[in-house]
Amino acid sequence: MTVLHPDFDAGIAADLLGRMRRKAPRVHCITNAVAQHFTANVLLALGAIPSMTIAPEEVATFAAGADALLVNLGTLDDTRRAAIPKAIEAAKGAGKPFVLDPVFVNRSPVRCSYAQELLASSPTVLRANRDELAALFPGQDPLEALAGPSATLAVTGAEDLISGPGGTIRLANGHPLLARVTATGCAGGAVIAAFLAVSDDPVQAAASALTVFNIAGEAAAARARGPGTLVPELLDALYLIDETRIAERLKRV
Repeated sequence: MTVLHPDFDAGIAADLLGRMRRKAPRVHCITNAVAQHFTANVLLALGAIPSMTIAPEEVATFAAGADALLVNLGTLDDTRRAAIPKAIEAAKGAGKPFVLDPVFVNRSPVRCSYAQELLASSPTVLRANRDELAALFPGQDPLEALAGPSATLAVTGAEDLISGPGGTIRLANGHPLLARVTATGCAGGAVIAAFLAVSDDPVQAAASALTVFNIAGEAAAARARGPGTLVPELLDALYLIDETRIAERLKRV
């Protein structure tokens, strides 16, 4: 996890953003009840298409037909527990990437155990913060413990670390105001899924997604008066972000 990825730059992030907007991938999101509305709007603002059903009787069809899948454990109720395995099996059977976001596994042993079971399904990207990783992989190197030859880890925080095949990328974009609005991190997981749909390199896809989302967050925070105005500003910033803004603002560590 110490080899720096040599190729990632603003041009790659902008190229993948352009590819994503041209393709308009559908991302099926099994996400938490708090995040559903905001996540859908974030994807739409960027140019992707959300689908959000969690009904166990139809989720497999939705997931198989989507271009990528997000599984977020933020509100892990019985319906989501029933839907998640069906969606993962369908997405993987169709050769589609999926992101696992094990929200708050550090707060619930039951949820942590369930997330550890889901890791056996080899998520394309595991997105988590450092506390969640410590709960999932006690005493282990998370990247070494992940199943699958192309598994990628996206560790988010004040600095983001993306690590997988090809090396590690460290990024430092973002703004503290993003943490004052619920579901911004959860929506970021959906953006990673959208970028995975247009790239064969999960490290570059995850790094590009976080770059785009966090630079848009900086632009939004500069215009917002507080959390209440951040959300509309963020949606506008995601809609307007381009190669020039990315090149001006990208911060690699």
